[in-house]
Amino acid sequence: MTAVAVEGLLKKYGDHEAVRGVDFAVEEGEIFALLGPNGAGKTTTMEILEGFRERDGGDVRVLGKDPGQKADGRWLRGQIGLVLQDIAVEPYLSVRETVARNAGYYPAPRDVDEVIDLVGLDEKRGAKVKDLSGGQKRRLDLALGVIGDPQLLFLDEPTTGFDPGARRGAWEAVRNLRDAGTTILLTTHYMDEAQALADNVAVIAAGRIVAAGTPDTLGGRDSALTRIRFALPAGAAIGEVPLTVADAEDGLVTVEAKEATSALHRLTSWALERGTTLERLTVEQPTLEDVYLGLTSAYAEQDASIPATGRKPRGRRPGRSRR
Repeated sequence: MTAVAVEGLLKKYGDHEAVRGVDFAVEEGEIFALLGPNGAGKTTTMEILEGFRERDGGDVRVLGKDPGQKADGRWLRGQIGLVLQDIAVEPYLSVRETVARNAGYYPAPRDVDEVIDLVGLDEKRGAKVKDLSGGQKRRLDLALGVIGDPQLLFLDEPTTGFDPGARRGAWEAVRNLRDAGTTILLTTHYMDEAQALADNVAVIAAGRIVAAGTPDTLGGRDSALTRIRFALPAGAAIGEVPLTVADAEDGLVTVEAKEATSALHRLTSWALERGTTLERLTVEQPTLEDVYLGLTSAYAEQDASIPATGRKPRGRRPGRSRR
C-alpha cells in the first residue's frame, strides 16, 4: 500500500509559487525523508499533507484519503500522528501520566506502558516532565505522537539541538516505531540523520522535487568517483604519482578513481616500492551532504529567494495539534 501519494502539487502565495508540481510517494512501513533548504517548499508541502493548509492544484492522498476534504480530514486526524518541534506538555505530570492523558483523546489508543517502553523511557515512567533531559523530552514527544496508534507519523526535525548521544537514542526510538509498523515521514536538516534513518529520500528545491531515491543512490552517489587523499611522500614529485592527480593543496594530494580497489593497489604498491608510507591516507565517496548541497545550490542560484543552506526552527503554529 502507498501511504502518501503526491502528484502535481501546487501552492501559491500571491504571485509566488511555493510548490510547483511536486510528485513523490511514501510506501507503507518505510521511513521517508523530505529534505530541502528553508524556503524551498518543504514546510508548505508537509502542512498540506497534514491537513493544515489548502492546496491550489494537484492530487494528494494520505492513507487513501484527501486531507483537503473535511470529511476525509476528520478521519485522518484519528489515523496520523504529529511530532512538531515545540509541543507544550504539563511539566509537573509524570511521563506515564502525560502519555495516559493523551491516550484518552483517542478511541483505540496503544497501551501506555508499551509505548513508553517503545520510545526508551521505561526507566523514566515515574519522572516528572520538568526533570527530563532534552533527549528524553523528545522521546516523550514521540510517545505522544504514537499513543493514538497512528498508521502514519509526521516527524518535524526530530533531533534539532540534541547532543550526539541523545540523537543516537532518538534514532533508535524512530527505528523501533518503524519496526512496529508505523510509516514515518520526516524532515531534517541533518544529512547523517537521513542517511541513518531513511529508506528513501526526496530533495525539494525551488518548489520542485529535484532528486529522489535511496540515501546511497541519490544523485548518483553509488556510481560517483571515489576520492583518495594522502600526503605526498618526502622527496616525491607530483608527476611520479601513478594516478591522475585531481588536486594538490594544503600538503594533500587528491586523486579520483572509478575503481577504488585497483587504484589503491597501484598507489600503495608505488609507496611500498619507494620504501615509504602514505601518511593521512583517506578514501571517500561523496556523502549525502555533498550531493544535497550540490543539488540545492544549483537551484538556489536560479531563485535568489531560496537559501542554499541554513536552518530556521519551525515552531508550533496556531491551531496545529497532534490530533
